[in-house]
Amino acid sequence: MTMTKTVLVLCTHNACRSQLAQALLEHELAPAVRAISAGTQPAGEVPAEVFAALRLAGLPADGLVPKSLDAVLDEPVELVVTVCDDAKESCPVFPRPVPRLHVAFPDPMGQPLARFLEVRDEIRARLVPAVRQALDAERGARP
Repeated sequence: MTMTKTVLVLCTHNACRSQLAQALLEHELAPAVRAISAGTQPAGEVPAEVFAALRLAGLPADGLVPKSLDAVLDEPVELVVTVCDDAKESCPVFPRPVPRLHVAFPDPMGQPLARFLEVRDEIRARLVPAVRQALDAERGARP
């Protein structure tokens, strides 16, 4: 029986990259993965282009809002993924050791929708397999 793993995706503002990654991981790796996201300095809102990029890929986009790290620190996280260099540098210490993965993507904020689509597709191509591999490796390391 496979247990659902919680993956926390961190970014600086939790507005673009981490929101796209959360939706993609939830879709591509379900039911084995539950994805959540947060920011080290959360923005006020998720840009409309993120919602559009997800909907154009046929992915649900409801309920995406920027969250602070404090909102998720008590979650039972099995893997922390940073998707920007700033978040990697300021990644918090968790109450217990948590494996980490860093895969950086360019920030599409303030750019045309086409750039959001490129970042979405890059996240799907690079991050989803990296998370799958990291979780498989972690499962293999346990007795």
